[in-house]
Order: sequence, then C-alpha cells, then structure tokens
Amino acid sequence: MRAIRALSSPHHSRVSGKGASILFEFLWGLFSRDVGIDLGTANTLVHVRGRGIVISEPSVVAKDTKTGAILAVGAEAKRMLGRTPQNIAAIRPLKDGVISDFDITEYMLKHFIHKVHDRIALFPRPRVIIGIPSGVTEVEKRAVQEAAINAGARWARLVEEPMAAAIGAGLPVQEPSGSMIVDIGGGTTEVAVTSLGGIVVARSIRIGGDEMDEDIVSYARREFNLLMGERTAEDIKIAIGSAYPLDEEVSTFFRGRDLLTGLPRSIEVTSAQIREAIEPSVQQIVDAVKDTIEETPPELVADIMDQGIYLAGGGALLRGMDTRISEATQMAVHIADDPLTCVVRGTGMVLENLVKYERSLVTETYAIMPR
Repeated sequence: MRAIRALSSPHHSRVSGKGASILFEFLWGLFSRDVGIDLGTANTLVHVRGRGIVISEPSVVAKDTKTGAILAVGAEAKRMLGRTPQNIAAIRPLKDGVISDFDITEYMLKHFIHKVHDRIALFPRPRVIIGIPSGVTEVEKRAVQEAAINAGARWARLVEEPMAAAIGAGLPVQEPSGSMIVDIGGGTTEVAVTSLGGIVVARSIRIGGDEMDEDIVSYARREFNLLMGERTAEDIKIAIGSAYPLDEEVSTFFRGRDLLTGLPRSIEVTSAQIREAIEPSVQQIVDAVKDTIEETPPELVADIMDQGIYLAGGGALLRGMDTRISEATQMAVHIADDPLTCVVRGTGMVLENLVKYERSLVTETYAIMPR
C-alpha cells in the first residue's frame, strides 16, 4: 500500500536536511512531467510543464450501469449525452465545481494524467496543481487531492480558481494593488479581488453556464410546451445567447418533444427570448460582482477603477456580458485573452515558479511518501 500524507510545503520529503530536500525536489522536477489541471464542471483542461495545454475535453464519463465498466471519457462520452440506452449512463462527476461522484472523478483524472504522462521510470510521478472553487469546504479540498494522488500524482496542491484565472490572465497579482477577476465557469462563478499574492475578497456562487442551460430548458417547457435536452440548450445559448440587447437581434430553430402530443416539433426562438430565459442567472452574476466590490477596501477599489474588471471562463464569451457588468458597476470591463484557458494557464505558470506563487496556493500539500 502506498503511504499518503499531508505536508506543509511541496519542498518537504523524507530526505533529511533542508538542502537535500530542495535538491531532491529540484532533480525530481527536471524529469517529472508536472501537470496543472482545471477540473471544471463542464470541461477539464490539462497543462503540461514545458508543453502547454495538451488536453481540453468535456468532464463527462460514460459508464455501463450493469457491469460498472467505463466505456468512454471526455468528448466521446459527451456525444453520448441524451443518446444512451438504459444500461449506459453519461455521467458528469462534478456538480457546481465540486466532486459529486468521487470514483468517477478519480477515474477521469487517471485517464487524463495517464494520457499525458508516460508511465516509465524515466518520467517519475507528476506533481499536480489543481484549480478549485474558492468556496469549497476542507472535505471537498481533500477529496480533490486524494483523487489526484490515487490517479497517479506524486503530490497535489490546490489553487483557488479565481487566483489561477487572474494569474493566467496576466493580472499583477503579486503587486500591492487590487485586481478583480470574474471567472464564469460551467458550475460556478468566482469573483475575487487579489493583492500581494493573495485573495482579499472573494465570492463564489453556484451559478454558471450549466444553470443558464437549465434556464433555457425551463423556458422552452414553460413558453412552448417543448422538452429539450441540455446539449440542445447549450447549443442555443452559444448560437444566440446574450446578456445585453444586441444591435441586431437574431434567431435560430430548435427541435424538441411536444409535451402535449408527445411528437417532435420544431420552433423558432429569438435572442431576445433566450436573453429573457437566462436573465435570472445573469442577474445573480452581476449581483455577485457588485457585492464583492462593496466588500473591497476603498484603496483597492480605486486600483480596480483604474485597471478595470477582467472576465474569464466560458461565460465571458456570452454576448454582452462585459457590457452588462460595466453598466452595473460603472467600471471598464475587459475579456481576458482566451478566457476559456485562463485557469489552466494559471496553474501552468504556478508550476513554472512555485516559489514565486507559494502564497497564492492553498497551504497544505497532499503527497505520496517517497520510498
């Protein structure tokens, strides 16, 4: 059996002496393909040190409920959503940013880690840094670390997603000035103000892209008596969804099952209707941003007014989200470059310079004891 322990620092090991310990980690780091992971409700992204982002796949696992066998992971499994026979379940093992099915999450992590890390002696077990929502409990943090260790990591450290997103977006998180990041993911929205390598004020709400999809499903049922699947709702959101009135409204057609006749029916829906459908979720995100600003020290608010608010995550790509938040806060709002990858790029930057970003990490390291 492997021995697993919690460490106070990634530089601790069973090698005696501080110098020997640092040397051990340095030599290990030369050969280990260390990975940073954005373990998202909707998608999992993996960054390998020295190679960049190598995996970006849906956080979905297909399982045979009769035999317990795993049939597919990632993109292949997502294609099965809503299309599987009764004995096959397409499972999303994370809900609202946290693990809802530990065994499936562990299998998914193992699949992705093994996909990028050759299991031969030349490449030791990787060190892993994983982004987590800022509002998770200690039990939820430990569950993520245990899943990573069981999946093959040598040690696992955690970084709060808004901090990772801010680092990945290139914000000056180490400086004695305030920076504000709004990371709108699939299961959660993370709002945080950073300064001097830490998070000063943070707010995490379990509202994100998935909730907007559910809003659209509910709207179709309520307004059109049509039942649609979550994949269809997501496609509609991407195609014509918006958080702010468009200069020119657009429309699209979708198919669903008529709840009265039980037969398939096609209907046209407009961007204004979809905006109405997702408005409750959008408003909660806007309120979270405003509440965070209200809790921020005045000196840091002044910095944010100068620098602006930065949006990351898939929700940053929702049309008009930046304008909506800007109008509500009276501040400039910027969409980070490649917002979908900000968190995982942040974990990669932390791996490149653990000493620099030590204060930005969740303190405890969870590790397998070297033999």
